[in-house]
Amino acid sequence: MATKTVKPRAWTKEDVRTLKELARAKEKTTVIARKLKRSVGATHQKAMRLGVTLGGGRAKKRGKQASR
Repeated sequence: MATKTVKPRAWTKEDVRTLKELARAKEKTTVIARKLKRSVGATHQKAMRLGVTLGGGRAKKRGKQASR
């Protein structure tokens, strides 16, 4: 049985534009990857190369601080 080789798809200007817009909108990395039809790893690497900050992930919960 022959193995299937995967050829990486080049990033188009439209892909980069979409990545930047979604990152600015603080979308989760998984959502951005799904919309671009790319893996989370590939999306994260491209964002790092472009200097785009990702991470619209979980919101931090603020609980009551314990009194001492």
